[in-house]
Amino acid sequence: MHSTLLRLISILCALPLCAAAADTGFLNRTVTVEGVPYRFQVYVPADWTPQQSWPVALFLHGYGESGDDGLLQTQIGIATAIRTHAAVLKLIVVMPQCRKGKLWVDPDMQAQALAALEQAVTEFHGDPARLYLTGLSMGGYGSWEMAIHHPGKFAALVPICGGVQPNKHLPDLHSSFVNDPKTSDPYAEIAKRIGSVPVWIFHGDADESVPVDESRKMNQALVAAKANVRYSEYPGVGHNSWDKAYSEPEFIPWLLAQKLPQK
Repeated sequence: MHSTLLRLISILCALPLCAAAADTGFLNRTVTVEGVPYRFQVYVPADWTPQQSWPVALFLHGYGESGDDGLLQTQIGIATAIRTHAAVLKLIVVMPQCRKGKLWVDPDMQAQALAALEQAVTEFHGDPARLYLTGLSMGGYGSWEMAIHHPGKFAALVPICGGVQPNKHLPDLHSSFVNDPKTSDPYAEIAKRIGSVPVWIFHGDADESVPVDESRKMNQALVAAKANVRYSEYPGVGHNSWDKAYSEPEFIPWLLAQKLPQK
């Protein structure tokens, strides 16, 4: 009788541990690439469960959120949308941070972002067929660059107020095709590399940081290539077009509907 009671007590004590909810919300993580540790954030929905595969978005922030604290990138952009629309944003969001003095078009910064993505996919049961890439401003440039160098990886691409040609404030911020002597039209070459990947471009027509012509030309190139592209331009909106973009009622349903074809 005594041994039976002890077993019952041990089972009851263990139950809260078994039933404990998984950590969700904004979580701190670190990934190490070539011996260098990088802090990043992962958003995990409140109803996350390991019993299913989850879509995963990789978010590339703007230049102002650069650093190594692993936090600044959660203050604007998609993180704001998460806090406002958490009930409908049913996906994992990976938010790496670009180091100060670096750019998302730099290979080492792209490497750490992709490593953070892969780590989160493994930890949180991400679906490799439903990986999405989005970024704003510097991250918009980075989104175009990452997409062309990693064909077949992302099921959808969402560049916001990004560009291709050198930025007037950051001359080194541009597509690698700009300096390629074999490429006469970098917009057309990017469109060709992106192929059939669904793309939704956003930009404000009063943007003084990244000219709206950058997105217009990229959209025109994708249309000419018969790509799967949507384009939203906001009249009178300046550089911050991301708040409106991530709040579009159709954005989340459109994003979650995209999936890589089975191989």
